Amino acid sequence: MTPPELPPLRDVIARHGLSASKALGQNFLFDGQLLGRIAAIPGDLAEAEVLEVGPGPGGLTRALLAAGAKVVAIERDRRCMPPLAELAAAYPGKLEVIEGDALEIDAPVLFAGRPHIVANLPYNVGTALLVRWLSADWQPWWQSLTLMFQREVADRIVAAPGSDAYGRLSVLAQWRSTARIAMNVHRSAFTPPPKVMSAVVHIVPTDPPDGVRFAILERVTAAAFGQRRKMLRQSLKSVAGAIEALDTVGIDPSRRAETLSVAEFVAVARVLT
Repeated sequence: MTPPELPPLRDVIARHGLSASKALGQNFLFDGQLLGRIAAIPGDLAEAEVLEVGPGPGGLTRALLAAGAKVVAIERDRRCMPPLAELAAAYPGKLEVIEGDALEIDAPVLFAGRPHIVANLPYNVGTALLVRWLSADWQPWWQSLTLMFQREVADRIVAAPGSDAYGRLSVLAQWRSTARIAMNVHRSAFTPPPKVMSAVVHIVPTDPPDGVRFAILERVTAAAFGQRRKMLRQSLKSVAGAIEALDTVGIDPSRRAETLSVAEFVAVARVLT
């Protein structure tokens, strides 16, 4: 299907008197070519189901629809409903807009199959949403995650053991999925420009699951990296059985959290599970 001709996004925003809300963590992207590259990261989206969180006035939404996706967009900013309604009218049956907070909506029930999640996430809820999606039963209800983060957060998601960025998010993202930085986005691409650089992270679930409870792995990593400069014998004191679990899997309790591999954290969590 040939995409319909749409007015420039800047004109739409001006006509509706919109401006990015700092309280909602909004920064708008206008570059259609850049947005098209982001929409292409998950692969062929023709007739694919896609969840988008925080579409704002619909810049990335346009690119996803042009790629042939069927999009469910969750937006809490009521000001953005009119331009999104215009976009839905231009793509009949292809865009459903839900007004609400993505942290409070049961997203899996909105889809018949397993959607891709593609979003320029609001900075103030991005990490919380990522952890929620990673905590899903495995295989998860989504096919892939293509998410815009502050570059610092993106680095933490893909970091390797021993690096300063390696931490809780690294382990949670990598223990049963692959995570990579798909592209960097300069701060000047946004309106208004944020103070930090951004990056798009692509995460794909892997098989098989480890038989480890997410809640336990999260508890272990939170304690270990909460006091990352201390030895594990100190930082894991608050987790019942963790010190004994280190001994069971042969990990020296005098090591520090950033020296453990993802597999070693999973081994400890497996014992506790």
